[in-house]
Amino acid sequence: MTDTPTPPTDPATHRAEPAAHPDALHPETIAVSAGRPARTEQAPVNPPVVLSSTYVSTGEPAPGDLIYARSGTETWLPFERALADLEGARLPGLLFGSGMAAIAAALDLVPVGGELIIPRHGYHASLVAAHDLTVRSGVRVTEVAIEDTGAVVAAVRAAARRLTGSDTPAATSVGTPNGPIPNGPVLWVETPTNPMLEVADLPALVAATHDVDGLVLVDNTFATPLGQRPLSHGADVVVHSVTKYLAGHSDVVLGAVVTDSPDLRAALLDRRSLGGAVAGPFEAWLALRGLRTLALRVERSQRTAADLAERLSGHPNVVEVSYPGLTTHPQHERASIQMTGFGSILTLRPVGGAAGADALTRAVRLWVPATSLGGVESSLERRRRLGAEAPTVPEDLLRLSVGIEHADDLFADLEQALAVAATYAG
Repeated sequence: MTDTPTPPTDPATHRAEPAAHPDALHPETIAVSAGRPARTEQAPVNPPVVLSSTYVSTGEPAPGDLIYARSGTETWLPFERALADLEGARLPGLLFGSGMAAIAAALDLVPVGGELIIPRHGYHASLVAAHDLTVRSGVRVTEVAIEDTGAVVAAVRAAARRLTGSDTPAATSVGTPNGPIPNGPVLWVETPTNPMLEVADLPALVAATHDVDGLVLVDNTFATPLGQRPLSHGADVVVHSVTKYLAGHSDVVLGAVVTDSPDLRAALLDRRSLGGAVAGPFEAWLALRGLRTLALRVERSQRTAADLAERLSGHPNVVEVSYPGLTTHPQHERASIQMTGFGSILTLRPVGGAAGADALTRAVRLWVPATSLGGVESSLERRRRLGAEAPTVPEDLLRLSVGIEHADDLFADLEQALAVAATYAG
């Protein structure tokens, strides 16, 4: 720690703007061009890694001055600007030391004694962190089927009534050192959900939550900014596990948040700075390098995921396949309207039950049995092997993260493993 406390600084608000306004560019171009250094003669094309924990500083620091790397460093900035441009945000994003650090900071926006509505299916660590708020902050947590718009809206309105005694917005907002934060219910959204791939109606849920002075926080990890932009549907905060698709090579652990609200951004910046949930400079640089190929990786993996979903749907050794791009998916039409890509995750239930699913994970040769996702390599996992997974997730469900290998090779590997799984059928 420094000898004397220093206020959180934010160099991101005091740096050069991108060379071209992101609204004029396609996402594929933004991923490559955003966050580049200024074009000066003999300057590097890529931003450098700055390895310094502290900065020369005299006198009273001005807003945005670099003082101490926990509060701000120029090595984070290129990624934060690039992600904001991809998400269509006016303000730079905030990079965190892990996806869970970003999630925890976002969940801390729920006021003490507040109301939080979350999907019953979702990243299990997010659910654990949400329920931990009931112990630490007296927050009431309501789990919902996020794909059931009517049920979610009813839960949001019921939470508002408990907070204010009516369905109308609260008269005041919670005061923070950085400005007002709405004190209505907070809705946490995953869409598609992890691992069940349910798709929420973002515009409808945002409208209903804002009607009661609430906040909408969206985990956009599965879809990526190339698949959907929650801020364009009115969401207040977008969260990413940068570890997954954004970095894309299974070699860093990082998280990020993006918002268009100066007050919310200031509160999130406080949580990062005061909580110390900061990213290492080299990890930030690796994440930006990975982001440069995001469009190519997502395009390839989505195309392969759709191909595999179609082939596996009619396979004799498969009980069920789920993928938002399939017309058989319950929310396929909603996803077609709301998303610009169906993602690279599909789920598979093989013949042979849970034992067969476990056998399949041991039998594959190209697919990597692993708990993470979003890398260039294809991976899979039986989710219920983890004790914290929701009991409503089928025991035999496999979550498949499709990488960039050739579709025929991936299918052939699954097919031989499915034959092994089928030997466990009763």
